[in-house]
Amino acid sequence: MGVSHSSQEAWERESRSDFWWTQMQEGYQNQSVFNWDQIKQLHQRFRLLSGDQPTIRPENFDNVLDLEFNPIRSRIVRAFFDNRNLGKGTSGLAEEITFEDFLTIIAYFKPLRSHLNKEEAELYRREKMRFLFHLYDEDGDGLITLQEYRRVVEDLLSANPQVERVWVRSVANSIACRALNEAARASDQPLEEGQPYQGITFEDFVKTWQGIDLEVKMQVSFLNLEALALCQ
Repeated sequence: MGVSHSSQEAWERESRSDFWWTQMQEGYQNQSVFNWDQIKQLHQRFRLLSGDQPTIRPENFDNVLDLEFNPIRSRIVRAFFDNRNLGKGTSGLAEEITFEDFLTIIAYFKPLRSHLNKEEAELYRREKMRFLFHLYDEDGDGLITLQEYRRVVEDLLSANPQVERVWVRSVANSIACRALNEAARASDQPLEEGQPYQGITFEDFVKTWQGIDLEVKMQVSFLNLEALALCQ
């Protein structure tokens, strides 16, 4: 999705129009994650993706090469419109997103800022963790069930056309069961004897990811989420 030097100059001239310039300025002023050069680069990506429209819709992601062969493509696209990730509610999907919304989602993939103190760094990490949690928790009930976890793993394993479906389901179920068992052991949820563990809460999810470097697991080359992060 690169552009030539001449195209870059033309884009910069066009971006001086009142609408696009205001959009970039507002995006820059309303966040603290990206510097001005990054805002300009991301705004260019946004315009290319939207076809020079003021908003992006799910179908605008159809021709993104970085996502074409990603086994969790649909989950990544959905994450851009998930109201939970956008800070616009606890459920539901937005029909379209603005440039500021776009920045909000891309920020989840940005490496941890070195100038943050310990408390700020922990808060930043939890925001990233919540974004990952939402990729699993499809129905938004605050729990990652065995079925939800298994579907994610199945998506990842199914990317290899040489793998038999029966094997995929067996391995996915084994990984999902192991993940829930690990979360249950780490959980502070009071369970009666014989009571089954219903699903992974966000706090349990955070505990099971202790010691895992999110900066390695969550990488984005514009829109390329490291899918294997979801198998940990």
